[in-house]
Amino acid sequence: MVKILMIAIAALMTAFPAAAQNQSAVQTGVSFADLVEKLLPGVVNISTVREQPSEVEKIDVVSGNEYLRDYFLQDEGGRTSLGSGFLIDSKGYIVTNNHVIDKADEIVVRLADDRQFNAVVVGRDRMTDLALLKIEAAEPFSYVEFGDSDKVRVGDWILAIGNPFGLGGSVSAGIVSAKSRDIDAGSYDSFIQTDAAINQGSSGGPLFNMQGKVVGINTAIFSSSGASMGIGFATPVNLSKFVIEQLMAKGKVERGWIGVKVVSNDVALDISAMKTFTGGVTVNSLSENSPAVAAGIEAGDIIMALNGTDIRNAKDFSRRIAETPVGTTIILRLWRNGQIKDISLDIVLMPEEKKSAPVHSEQPGGYIEQLGLMTDVRDNAVVVDGVTAGSDAEAKGIKPGDIITEADGRSVSSAGDLRSYAAYAEANDGTMELTVISDGIPQKLLLEK
Repeated sequence: MVKILMIAIAALMTAFPAAAQNQSAVQTGVSFADLVEKLLPGVVNISTVREQPSEVEKIDVVSGNEYLRDYFLQDEGGRTSLGSGFLIDSKGYIVTNNHVIDKADEIVVRLADDRQFNAVVVGRDRMTDLALLKIEAAEPFSYVEFGDSDKVRVGDWILAIGNPFGLGGSVSAGIVSAKSRDIDAGSYDSFIQTDAAINQGSSGGPLFNMQGKVVGINTAIFSSSGASMGIGFATPVNLSKFVIEQLMAKGKVERGWIGVKVVSNDVALDISAMKTFTGGVTVNSLSENSPAVAAGIEAGDIIMALNGTDIRNAKDFSRRIAETPVGTTIILRLWRNGQIKDISLDIVLMPEEKKSAPVHSEQPGGYIEQLGLMTDVRDNAVVVDGVTAGSDAEAKGIKPGDIITEADGRSVSSAGDLRSYAAYAEANDGTMELTVISDGIPQKLLLEK
């Protein structure tokens, strides 16, 4: 059971990565037999039964890519899906992907010795697509241990063990192809990419280093056929430990929150004549009554560091805030109007997301005729992609790369928002005040028809 991102790759390339890795293994005389024998008892096969099968294929995926989907192996009745997981202690706790067990009425876990157990869901987290299960037995279970995914290097050998196509206990070998991959699958993307064969039914299975430690949780593949093409993705365990610990302790994940929306900063800051700063995040907007507002953070501020450690990008910042315990006081280093400023504020519990029907049916980006602007949405921000020559927007200095955060004091999150507000303004006095962040500096511009 694997999320599969369909891309146009020639069928001729399908077997190449696996063939290349196997040839390399043969040439170097590598055998993984002793390691696999040790690890197999800690890896499990998972099957789920859904009494209402009509919607089982339609699992929500947080992604801007329309081709990212979940694929299930199903029986003839369309009610059974198959996936993988692994035991993390002798008491029977099992880690897997949330989409493996989502909407399941019954979850059955099969061990390498063919024993079967009904599992219960301890907790799940949709934001990271992780779930924690529990099985019970009188005797302790064999299990596998976590490694340090930060120490994984591109080119390292790794092993994937899972349940592809329902075959059970299948092992594939490969190398780490890349780290910190962002495939637009969610807020905390930082995948390990591997060429080890990962297929349908492998989701939730472990990715091992050569010391037999789990360094990743197999989650997604790129494929034009539904089968492995040598490009698979695993969630690093160092990003998963926080979630797993929370699920085990509380049955849910409580994340920290300060109430800012940010985008990665791409403007080098001249700190002094001898020093510049690259990285950080630009504050796009703030939530009402949030700790950020109370602390005096403003739209357009560039957050450079959290508790003295530099911020790399938007996802790095979001993850670090989310993993900070509620009630902790933090210090943010800001860049505002050419000066550095340190601000302290308290982390609070992230509010639950309120689901509501979309106000606009349009795609998030698009052309706004009334304003003469072409927009796109990147990192949850409305970004100017083009400006019509001779328009008032051009005359007021709006340019590609600028970020639009507000229109007449109302938050802007899509082209639909801008189009709606512009139509309202056109029906009245024909003017609209836009809040625009340009080169890291927020400004208010009055556009006229």
